[in-house]
Amino acid sequence: MKTLEFKLLFNTPAFLGNAQQDGQWRTPPIKAQLRQWWRVANAGGRHQEHGLVEAMRQVEGRLFGVAADGCDGASRKSQVRLRLDRWDLGTLGRWEPLQKVSHPETPFPVGADLYLGYGPVALPRGTNTPQLKARAAIQFGESAVLSLAYPDADDAHLQQALGLMHRYGTLGGRSRNGWGAYALLPQGEENRNWTTSLPRELTRDWRDCLNLDWPHALGRDDQGPLIWTTPPLPDWKSVMISLAKLKIGLRTQFRFTTGKDARAPEARHWLSYPVTNHSVQAWGGNARLPNSLRFKVRREANGQLRGVIFHVPCLPPPTFRPNLHRTAIESVWQRVHAYLDAQPTATLSRTTV
Repeated sequence: MKTLEFKLLFNTPAFLGNAQQDGQWRTPPIKAQLRQWWRVANAGGRHQEHGLVEAMRQVEGRLFGVAADGCDGASRKSQVRLRLDRWDLGTLGRWEPLQKVSHPETPFPVGADLYLGYGPVALPRGTNTPQLKARAAIQFGESAVLSLAYPDADDAHLQQALGLMHRYGTLGGRSRNGWGAYALLPQGEENRNWTTSLPRELTRDWRDCLNLDWPHALGRDDQGPLIWTTPPLPDWKSVMISLAKLKIGLRTQFRFTTGKDARAPEARHWLSYPVTNHSVQAWGGNARLPNSLRFKVRREANGQLRGVIFHVPCLPPPTFRPNLHRTAIESVWQRVHAYLDAQPTATLSRTTV
């Protein structure tokens, strides 16, 4: 068995809720994240292979465990073992609201934290000050020792998955918006260089990514990987405010012309769904389309922080009948990429990692 040890350090507050929705250090979401990025590493360069998904399912079941619904009807224990040196509750009990930012569709500014963290961050009735919905979250700067053990034969893809987690991983509620961003810092061994360019086999032309309905690669276009970064900023609050402004801008460039129960989806619906006060009749209120544009916050060597925006495109679920709207979906994401590319370098710029 290969054994590794890391310091898992949060760069932004994490809404890592337990069964009681209290913020708590827990291994299951970390293992789920490792499993998700392992799929990207394992699929790398093999996207056109016939039977890829079934072959990966077999390997994944052997490595991460499977219930008795596999092809041979057998259950298997996970060969990947994780351990944290702490399982205590988070200590962030009092929320300090972030600066409010302008939103062109509301008559007043909105809190950057409320906009990016709605759900874990709530606005109690009768007040205009955002607060934590649960009793505690994990603070920025909190850390724990994460230990892993897994078979030597699976080292290559798991090492690659861990590197992807360090560069792009986030945990907990609203993690696609940058909450729960963390760093994985190797302990007791030589530091790995996880800041080199993203291997080309882990990227794919973003339009081709829409041929599969699961996140299997980071998108790229003629300019390279679809990854953008902010300049280094002094603290996580500054980064989240910057990301909130960018998200408001890229979303509101698509203006709604309908309200509730629209007869057909509009452009902004393809970013994510549901959208408050803008439902689609055929999709109803229970359909879920996660945003494939994700945010991350990274720590620089000097302690400053940098926001990262990256695209992991894939086809929307069958509920949305995406093949009937392929041209519209491609048009939406092309406009999003163009919007991010058009930002001044003082705000955002392309990168290869």
